[in-house]
Amino acid sequence: MRKRRALLGSCLAALVAGTVVPSTAYAAEQPNLPPAVQDLQAQPGGCASGNDPEYVRSFPVLKARLTDPVEDDRIGYPEQLTAEFEIWWSDPDGIEQRRSWTTSPTYVDRVHSITLPSDIPSETVISWHVRANDGVAYSPWSSEAPGAACRFVYDGESPAAPVVSSPEYPAETYWAGGVGIYGSFTMDSPSTDVVEYRYTFLGGPSGTVRPAEMGGPATIRYVPLSRGPKTLSVQALDRAGRMSMPTNYTFHPNAASAPVSRWKLDDEAGSATAAAEAGEAGEAARAGRGVTFGGPAPSGAPLSSTATLDGSRHAFLTTDSPAVDGGGTFAVGAWVRPARDDRSMTVLSQDTASGAAYALALEAPREASASYSFTLGDKKITGGTPEAGEWAYLLGLYDTETGYAQLFVNGHEVGTKAEAAPVRADGAFQIGRILGPHGYRQRWHGEIGDVRAYDRLVVPSEVTDLAHRKPRLLGHWSFSTADDGTTPENAGGASLRLAAGASIYRAPDFCIPDVDPDCPTWPRYPLVGDGHLELDGESGHVALDTPVVDTGDSFTLGVVARIEQDDATRPMTVLSQAGEHTDAFKLRYDPAQYAWQLIMPERDEAGAPETVVAQVEMPDGANGDGTRLAVVYDDATDTVKLFADGYTNADATAHLRNGWTSSGPLQVGRARTADGWGEYLKGQVDEVQAYAGALRDDDVLGLGWETDPCLC
Repeated sequence: MRKRRALLGSCLAALVAGTVVPSTAYAAEQPNLPPAVQDLQAQPGGCASGNDPEYVRSFPVLKARLTDPVEDDRIGYPEQLTAEFEIWWSDPDGIEQRRSWTTSPTYVDRVHSITLPSDIPSETVISWHVRANDGVAYSPWSSEAPGAACRFVYDGESPAAPVVSSPEYPAETYWAGGVGIYGSFTMDSPSTDVVEYRYTFLGGPSGTVRPAEMGGPATIRYVPLSRGPKTLSVQALDRAGRMSMPTNYTFHPNAASAPVSRWKLDDEAGSATAAAEAGEAGEAARAGRGVTFGGPAPSGAPLSSTATLDGSRHAFLTTDSPAVDGGGTFAVGAWVRPARDDRSMTVLSQDTASGAAYALALEAPREASASYSFTLGDKKITGGTPEAGEWAYLLGLYDTETGYAQLFVNGHEVGTKAEAAPVRADGAFQIGRILGPHGYRQRWHGEIGDVRAYDRLVVPSEVTDLAHRKPRLLGHWSFSTADDGTTPENAGGASLRLAAGASIYRAPDFCIPDVDPDCPTWPRYPLVGDGHLELDGESGHVALDTPVVDTGDSFTLGVVARIEQDDATRPMTVLSQAGEHTDAFKLRYDPAQYAWQLIMPERDEAGAPETVVAQVEMPDGANGDGTRLAVVYDDATDTVKLFADGYTNADATAHLRNGWTSSGPLQVGRARTADGWGEYLKGQVDEVQAYAGALRDDDVLGLGWETDPCLC
């Protein structure tokens, strides 16, 4: 209508003027060009024009963009367009049904849409097309060649909840399978249009899996990482995107099974064989003449002794049959202490007709640093840093489900896991040597203990536990009492000597301020328990007569410290332990950095390079009650960590390859300086705890109290 009014108005204006406007006359002579339709959509779907219609889960909104040729914009008035949408389908009797809707006029290049009514049939192929009208002419239907009709199916029904089953882990069965044993879980919905299953192991992994054919079942594999009830929640998704109600499948994995083969190697001195623990193999290992039983065991590990192999051609133990089937998922591990790290040596291996199926070993290339290795077939993983005389727990693992082999040293994965193929072998199992092209070689020199072989996945928590060495408490001082210039160790161990300027502050007796005139209104309480150590910052300190920890091996120290904000004007040391020329470690507060610092020189030399880690913290703690500090040096992983109130971070963790053993006594409240002693602490100290061994991060949270943490 606007086009007709514009043209009529132009003609009237020309008649009134008595002349004909040339542009108007020209426009009147031009034919109208039809509009066009593009960008068809059936949201939430598209425009499926082939043999497979779009399946939608809600009543779609049909959309199309209308355009008009620029030549039709004759005299500056934009044209208005309308869209006519038409749908059609065949009813159950085969009779074609049609409906159409026309949109309100809008300007060109706008999207027109209609919302289909809720009475359109479901599970029926519905075709639709659209055409545009500019008030003068229609465009062709969008379905006319070269176009095609759009087609969709409205799915108004959600799929049925899936049925879940597992042969290894039947529902509600006590107890089935076990930790580290894979199981198959099959999901199958009665609905025929399911295209995907979405699953979640509550508190564990989640994912999606598609059936091989629409409406068919799908199977996933899962390995339990702990004993106890587990729940698998599954929903089916159909091709329209509708989701079923969830199915919750509860099952109960058993505890982890024992190794199929195990030799503790803690046999009596003089034994000719190593007894096998109960297992599927159960075969004693014959010992060569280069094997001596009754060797040392790693402290904190559940071993009483180990076997010492002298590195000669007689240094081996062997069985007649394999320890484990290397053709499936398996793991092998052992405690080792190499007597040297300058030559390649084998911990354990499995014979084949021409070599070894797998092996754990120490690799010592001529042009590179030594490392540990796990070899499976033609794949080798290397990592870790062997040191002569240092214990390590090694574990090689192969998972047929993922196809990857992995190496763990002291409970941590090292190297890069590698894709490998399983290698079946039925030959002898070897401890301390490996079969090469010309016979056995690479004999072990050092100790080996607790050799194990598993026919299942060893899960991460087990890897950590196998390598764990329980720390041993060396001393705990709570500073609650003093007697003749000393303060006792809680369990009756060596007392700390108090120097001038050091005193024990005890909690005040109970009193009522309004009744007792001598009762303080705001009584001052110790940091922890009944008392703490007060140091004057000038000469006050306490000390042992001997070192408390071996700084050349793994150790842990805990302490509670507090410095008044106004007193934090210079570096002050809480704990230190010296060698001949410098401190092996120094735990102090540095006000310039607003941080607690741990400083560990690399050598017992004045001016030696130092490893420094820090925790930013107020000197009197986050709430004014002091800070629970802890130092953990793990010689097995060559790391040192500083904790504040039970937590550490990247800035408080460092690599420290070789700690050195200090000979000086533990000092509380001062450190060695170039002139003798200095960095005297003005503040309070409580709950000094010392351990041989590295506490785990979770156990550090238990430090700083009068009771010692449970080191399980």
